[in-house]
Amino acid sequence: MKSYWNGNRVLVTGGAGFIGSHLVNVLLQKGAHVKVADNLSRGRLENLSGILDKIEFSKVDLTKGEECMKVCKDVDSIFHLAASVGGIGFIKKENVEGCTPSVLMNTFMLEAARRNDVKSFLFTSSACVYHEETKTNLMFLKEEDAYPACPHTTYGWAKLMGEIQCEAYEKDYGLKTSIVRLFSVYGENENLSPKWSHVIPALIRKAVLYPKEPFTVFGSGDQTRAFLYVKDAIEALLLSMEMCPTADPINVGSDKWIKIRDLAGKIIAISGKKIKIVYDTSKPTGIHGYYANYEKARRVLGWEPKVSLEEGLRNTYRWAEKELNMQIDTVEANL
Repeated sequence: MKSYWNGNRVLVTGGAGFIGSHLVNVLLQKGAHVKVADNLSRGRLENLSGILDKIEFSKVDLTKGEECMKVCKDVDSIFHLAASVGGIGFIKKENVEGCTPSVLMNTFMLEAARRNDVKSFLFTSSACVYHEETKTNLMFLKEEDAYPACPHTTYGWAKLMGEIQCEAYEKDYGLKTSIVRLFSVYGENENLSPKWSHVIPALIRKAVLYPKEPFTVFGSGDQTRAFLYVKDAIEALLLSMEMCPTADPINVGSDKWIKIRDLAGKIIAISGKKIKIVYDTSKPTGIHGYYANYEKARRVLGWEPKVSLEEGLRNTYRWAEKELNMQIDTVEANL
């Protein structure tokens, strides 16, 4: 059976990043012709090692309209993953950098897609579109819970605005758009830097480097999350583009929640080390707990998570351990 993606000319913005690099690999396996646009501010060419000769890579600034026009030329489909986003240290900060670059990129990419007669456009939104009060009172978030709108960060506002822009371009110009709200995706190729990393790569880094680096958990450890392995997320992105080309947001995440202290315990068990956990309640922790109601994804896409947290953590730990050891070897070799 011929793949939907076989021969499809696909652009992935942010394609050298964590999720984007996984998506690029899968698209190639499905026979797509892939272009990647990335400014490499967070993405890395190392994430695309082994396939750079099979793709068309452009280092571009997507906050500039003319550069968006160039990368969108001769493209059938666009996965727009590029965004301005920080790590755990940025949770409580609301600033221009969390909003303006993303709004510019979303605006220029949609307009470039329209002018270049792109057939379909997928926008990766986020659980951050849900407001803080909703996250406190509703454990399992449905798509309609995003309104009345009141995201607690400028990043969330930028994502919500991107959703509205997709709907506008669909209504006014007939551009087929898909919207996926991703919840707490983790896996290989995620940023391991203390400055940029999210909770799972941050804890895995600390476990790999322990005792040289203390194993510190932000907050009391009682906050809860539900995590989604990156391979499951990629499947949902592909299905959304294929089956739901309409500006109707779909939650993509897990509903199997876990306390962060228990997550830390699982990572420590995988490490095989005797590690002492230090809880730092002075650090930002984000919202106490939220999880995805993915009933809509199950109904519309036939999708649900397949990879267990234990399996995903093992895969991610093995990758991070190898990555960090290579970094250490490189530093020592240069001394």
